[in-house]
Amino acid sequence: GRPDRLTVLAFVSDPASEQVLRDSLSEATTGGMDIRRGTVRTAIAAMAKLQTPEVLIVDIAGEEQPLQALGELSDVVEPGVRVLVVGDSAEVDFYRHITRGMGVMEYLFKPLTREAVARHFSPLITRKALGQDAARGGRVVVIVGARGGVGATTVAGNLAWMLGVTAKRHTVFVESDIHMGSGALLLGGKTGPGLRMALETPDRIDPLFIERAAQPVAERLHALASEEKLTEPMEYAPGAARRLIEALRVRYNFIVMDVPFLPMACNRELIEFAHHRVIVMDPSLASVRDTLRLLSLPNGPWQPQSPTVVLNRQGRPGGLTRKQIEEALKVKIDVSIPDIPKQLNESASFGEPAVATKGPFRQAIWDLSREIGFVAGRDEDGGATVRAGGSVNGMFKMLGLQRG
Repeated sequence: GRPDRLTVLAFVSDPASEQVLRDSLSEATTGGMDIRRGTVRTAIAAMAKLQTPEVLIVDIAGEEQPLQALGELSDVVEPGVRVLVVGDSAEVDFYRHITRGMGVMEYLFKPLTREAVARHFSPLITRKALGQDAARGGRVVVIVGARGGVGATTVAGNLAWMLGVTAKRHTVFVESDIHMGSGALLLGGKTGPGLRMALETPDRIDPLFIERAAQPVAERLHALASEEKLTEPMEYAPGAARRLIEALRVRYNFIVMDVPFLPMACNRELIEFAHHRVIVMDPSLASVRDTLRLLSLPNGPWQPQSPTVVLNRQGRPGGLTRKQIEEALKVKIDVSIPDIPKQLNESASFGEPAVATKGPFRQAIWDLSREIGFVAGRDEDGGATVRAGGSVNGMFKMLGLQRG
């Protein structure tokens, strides 16, 4: 492109969308990015005077005549511009009309998430699509605690329960600590030898093996966890983690993995070949230090976006404030969970996930589910709905349908 041409020029109408675009697209734009507050009408007026960028992002939320406005926009931009649109409609017909009949390359509905923007907008900006391996099959989410005791297993187990039981998506919870993991206990599930066998002898992994190894927790939720003797260390076979992930993706919509970050080949591979990394921290100085170290790790081949940061136990007496933590990390906290030890302890004692009870913890897990790419599901009252921040095309893929 021309050397003086902006890579991305965006007009969005709300500060939240503006921040998500900045966070998600900063690494994808090598030729400069300019994000302005405004609507598609603002963009039409500006583009009549400005040089057309390589990529133009416009906001049609609240626009009474969005199709007419997009038509007017096409009259003032150069033909080769890649137009990406955000708005408030989740209608499939609307998506089809603007992407097939009006030249729009992709459409996302609000509220935007970094994960959705990274998956659906970034490849169109960089012209580097994610490989077919990343796009085909279930979605892999790895939950990593900044250090022991911050609540990563609680977050992972409850996220898996919400996806599998509340949203009724085929989900498997994987507890990578085969000796001391407590995720299956939290879910009221059983442990078995299958996980260790898979990681030590990956040649045994096939659909039948997965069917037998993953223990049922509910109709659409399974757990893959072991409780091995402390005197028997695992003899990990290099490459086994990736092979296990690939097999699980054929069977499940979501694979939620609880993985402590230890300098072990197994854990490194599980983290590397996830689609989305989630770092769970608490409001302590040590947790801030270790979160910084985890944030510095390079993204894996299937990870277009930076990790999601979850602050657990926000407001704990004597803990750092959210503002102090964000200043130290130099990134925003994506999801915060208040300090509610009584509710979580009671849930753990009864073997019932805390997310089953309405309240701030359940809302935080819903927020996290949106961050990791959950689009179609059920709202808190149990009614069917389309979760926000997604691509309608992405909804087709998650439902096993093809756009066509």
